[in-house]
Amino acid sequence: MPDFDHPDVVLCPGGPLLLRGEHVVQDAEGRQHRTTRPVSAVCRCGKSTDQPWCDGTHKVLPDKLKP
Repeated sequence: MPDFDHPDVVLCPGGPLLLRGEHVVQDAEGRQHRTTRPVSAVCRCGKSTDQPWCDGTHKVLPDKLKP
């Protein structure tokens, strides 16, 4: 039986989408990126310089631009 102690996907208010475990993320150009960490943060604000991954840029955005 799968381990359901925590969800595989977590939406952080005003921040990234956290993925636990193995996933494949497709970026805006259609390239696929396999997660390689136990927890990966996917950008939701669209401003990260490391797309599709979160680089923390959302922390300096005005509230109206945060996801």
